[in-house]
Amino acid sequence: MIERIYVINLDRAQDRWSALNRELGRLKDGEGRPLSAISRRFSAIDARYIAGPPPANLLEPTYTLAEQLFVAPEPKLTVDDFARATRIAMTPQEIAVALSHISVWKLIAASDAPYTLVLEDDVYVTRTCMSVLDRAWNEMLSAQAIDNAVDLVYLSYKETGEGKTQTHTGSALRRPTRGLWQLSGYVLSRKGAEKLLSLLPAHGPIDLWINLQFRHLSVRMTEQSVIEQRAGVTSSNSYSVLPVLSKVGAIQHETPLLARRRSTKGPLVAVGMPGTGLSTVAEALSVLGFRCISDVADICPDEREALLRGRRSRTFDAYVNIGSLGPSELKRISSNSSLSLIVTTGPSSATGSPAALSALGEAIDLPPHRCLVLPVDNPDPWERLSRFLDCDYPTHPWPHQLEQGQRRVIASNMGERMARTGRRLTWDTSPWIVGHTDSHGVALDHTIPLREVGNDDNDSAMIDWQTGARLDDSEWYLRNDTFPSNRAIFQPDNVTRRSNGPTTLTLRRESSRVRDFTGAAIASRQYFTYGTFAADLRVPSGSGLVSGLFLHRNGPRQEIDIEFLGRDTTRMLVNVFYNPGIVGTRLEYGYRGTPVLIELGFDAAKAFHHYEIEWQPECIRWRVDGVTVHERFPWGPTPIPNQPLEFNVNLWNSESIELAGVHDEEALPAMLKVASLSARSRSGTPRHLQRAVGT
Repeated sequence: MIERIYVINLDRAQDRWSALNRELGRLKDGEGRPLSAISRRFSAIDARYIAGPPPANLLEPTYTLAEQLFVAPEPKLTVDDFARATRIAMTPQEIAVALSHISVWKLIAASDAPYTLVLEDDVYVTRTCMSVLDRAWNEMLSAQAIDNAVDLVYLSYKETGEGKTQTHTGSALRRPTRGLWQLSGYVLSRKGAEKLLSLLPAHGPIDLWINLQFRHLSVRMTEQSVIEQRAGVTSSNSYSVLPVLSKVGAIQHETPLLARRRSTKGPLVAVGMPGTGLSTVAEALSVLGFRCISDVADICPDEREALLRGRRSRTFDAYVNIGSLGPSELKRISSNSSLSLIVTTGPSSATGSPAALSALGEAIDLPPHRCLVLPVDNPDPWERLSRFLDCDYPTHPWPHQLEQGQRRVIASNMGERMARTGRRLTWDTSPWIVGHTDSHGVALDHTIPLREVGNDDNDSAMIDWQTGARLDDSEWYLRNDTFPSNRAIFQPDNVTRRSNGPTTLTLRRESSRVRDFTGAAIASRQYFTYGTFAADLRVPSGSGLVSGLFLHRNGPRQEIDIEFLGRDTTRMLVNVFYNPGIVGTRLEYGYRGTPVLIELGFDAAKAFHHYEIEWQPECIRWRVDGVTVHERFPWGPTPIPNQPLEFNVNLWNSESIELAGVHDEEALPAMLKVASLSARSRSGTPRHLQRAVGT
């Protein structure tokens, strides 16, 4: 019989263990004993503390697209050489889950219990579970006289759609051959645990890998899932396969991800001495969903007045390293609102005590629960910060940032220029977009020059291509992927390179398994941080068509766009997508971005013109034929993208009628002519910036 229950539970989520154990206490075994009597808590491996690769004898942290398709077939994809060659790296969360289950298998194999129930802590036991399990168990025991002993019984699962193949073994049990997801509730025999351990190392997400082992195991599943995910329990897991399925075209339509702005009872202010990680704290607050302004000598008069008087009309939630917010201002803010204060300090010994607040004087009288001292060398700053803010510990890496210092704010006519040249379309709603129509951003003094590009500067690069030269394959590549909302898949054959004329990108009707059209795209092999990015283009016209010249990345998603909508090529759409965090931060919010239409004064489909994006830490400028037509400063309406971006030019047709209009079949084949491409990048690190202590 089942003689033990293990509940896999994170140390930082012991409330889940308590809730599940109470629930098990209300359920009785055949002798009337509560199931909590045989329950044991297993301290789960925490993704936040994983350093380096997992033990090679336990887990290989990659898997192939073909293995994913074996378990969950996609009607648009085939298991071919490409799928077998496409390797996917597991996320830290997937690695932690796999190692936790493997550790439990070791305990089961070493125990004297013939069968053990394994539960993850975010489940609940349905009302029918005990009766279904009782019937299934009797059925299983009676069958063992003519069958091998069962190694594994799924009580909680999700079946894949197409491709699932099961044969019935009775009224309460089925025998799966593949196609089961989840390991949140299952019964494992001692011999089954021994078999699984003998098959290690696992590779890929553990619920995928175990499907590949069904031929070595005797596996059953109850006729229905009788242990379910608990509603309202948020999962911090991150799934490695989704970006790959998007790129290969398995996902046609995307559901916009909506970022939730962090609600606060009052303003959050962070202060500290230079070199104590204030810019890092600002980025961390932004990652958590706070709209945070930081590292400036002052804020605009309206914002300052709203902050001091405790008004709810404030644009920002958090204010970090603001020069004009001294002790007297903080006292006034505290008297008018529920101020929360973060003080960054140097390396700690006793800096965790409230005495560290003495740097502000005794003018501010805040209760201890509204004050946080954050030493620059804190070994787990996310834990301290998230506990102070009463929010979930994030799955994203701690964002070590360069110290910006308090930058001087200057006046700007940017708002007038936007009103004169641009028409705002619908913007996304997110913590990193200021939605006010009169928000023109924070113009920063940029008199301190960026470092000059030198041959020994690894942060600088320059790649060029123009008509008459070879499109160097070591610097540029032709894309063969796609993305949701793109009706086409990019094909290298749709790029025609000529030695004495412009390169042509073609969009045509051409069916493949994943799309009905094929388009074309050229991308830089290198990622750049700041610089000037330009092209000489002649774009096609036709409703539904989109010609793009842009910089882009995912993890976090950041993007700077020029797009030409084929339905009206007398206009140019400029756009910025911004998500905070350093490389590896899986924030991908944004469907519309912050688009603005620019009147060109000519038809971009009639002749070649020179288009340019100048991207610097303090501003973005868009130029046409050498003339600046639009510019944005920080928070006008987004922060300036600050992570390395890939440079692209492409031609595609959009699923979005709102963006590109109804698709015009008569416009095909459509051709985007490219006479030159250039990326001139220089280091975005001003001389006065210093790396934060402890990074």
